[in-house]
Amino acid sequence: MASSGDARNNAHEKRQEQSSWRFALRALGYRNYRLFFGGQTVSLIGTWMTRIATSWLVYRLTGSAWLLGLVGFAGQIPAFIFAPFAGVWVDRLNRHRTLVVTQILSMVQSLALAALALLGIITIQEIIWLSVFQGFINAFDMPARQAFVVEMIEGREDLGNAIALNSSMVNAARLVGPSIAGILIAAFGEGYCFLLDGISYIAVIISLLMMRLAPYERPSRAKAVLEELREGWRYVTGFVPIRSVLLLLGMISLLGMPYSVLLPIFAGEILHGGAHTYGFLMGAAGVGALASALLLAARKSVLGLGRLIPISAALFGTSLIAFGASRILWLSLLLMLFAGGGMMYQMAASNTILQTIVDDDKRGRVMSFYSMAFLGMTPIGSLIAGSAAHHIGAPRTLMIGGAFCILGAGWFAMHLPAIRSAVRPVYRRLGILPEISTGIQSAAALLSPPED
Repeated sequence: MASSGDARNNAHEKRQEQSSWRFALRALGYRNYRLFFGGQTVSLIGTWMTRIATSWLVYRLTGSAWLLGLVGFAGQIPAFIFAPFAGVWVDRLNRHRTLVVTQILSMVQSLALAALALLGIITIQEIIWLSVFQGFINAFDMPARQAFVVEMIEGREDLGNAIALNSSMVNAARLVGPSIAGILIAAFGEGYCFLLDGISYIAVIISLLMMRLAPYERPSRAKAVLEELREGWRYVTGFVPIRSVLLLLGMISLLGMPYSVLLPIFAGEILHGGAHTYGFLMGAAGVGALASALLLAARKSVLGLGRLIPISAALFGTSLIAFGASRILWLSLLLMLFAGGGMMYQMAASNTILQTIVDDDKRGRVMSFYSMAFLGMTPIGSLIAGSAAHHIGAPRTLMIGGAFCILGAGWFAMHLPAIRSAVRPVYRRLGILPEISTGIQSAAALLSPPED
């Protein structure tokens, strides 16, 4: 009898576990999103291979921390300059067609890098200009991709899960891509990483063309581009939750995320390794980021994410400080695990809240400001980090950046009450936070108010 009872309990636990996994992957039940997820996973592995190969190629050609920062700056500064205008056009144009065009252009850019590298004629100037070209593409691609998620997910309640799965996809690729890149660079050189990246774009282009979408209805626009840009700016700056989330994300991107630009220096000079060490460090950050994204995917609701944003930002900053002080490989890998986890949770939680509360007619513009805060501030930070590392060393630069991340987390935590107050009416309107009518439930709500 005991063994029969144990068997029933084990079967029940197994069913619960399977149900939890199905719940965590529920956005994949939508055909269009499933196609997008598969194609992007293949393409993003190639993208991470190119990121690693580009950084290592610059470091091999020049040995300069400042030029590492300059290439990072060149590749992402177009997002800072053009993203707000791109957001206006994303709200006007067919987002699906926009993504097809951006993916084709990205494939051309990667194949150009591959041709120059494999022929052995690539120079730092060509790397910079091709990085600028890719940055211009990303200025349109990122807000279009973020806004397009809503068109693939028919159930608004599954939007947060889709965003979390997007983060999982990015970080699974971030785990696999650097590992493959490290092996390829050591065995054959950087050119083959660029070549495989160019080929990988075929997967996402095919997945986009296979989608079944409702006929596109062009929105009626009577306003000029600049007026719509001003309207989006007023909306972003006038709504406390959006403003606060973007300000913290911008600070983290400016002073924390450029850590990746300095990793080749840590791999080569601080930890006395090579391309493999660099790949392991990036892979460790990817494991932590993937774990955070999976935790976010398993959440049942957006409620409670607000208070986790400063916690994850503080974890990221603390890990960067400790990593800057480490001289032991296994400890550095462990710290990269926590750094990647904290960074990704803060970024993905911010994305989820923004996508949930933003008005649909302003989604492209808001996500363009998200791109500006996420991608646009990073190049400025990369340039600052490269210059600072040249003068005071990479470890001190990273530790100072981590300290500012902790300060930013404290600032956001101080504003949480105002953020909660502003976001609750939106959650109630969307049905995320229903009105509570009975006296007992109201009293319970007052004693334990729900988080934003």
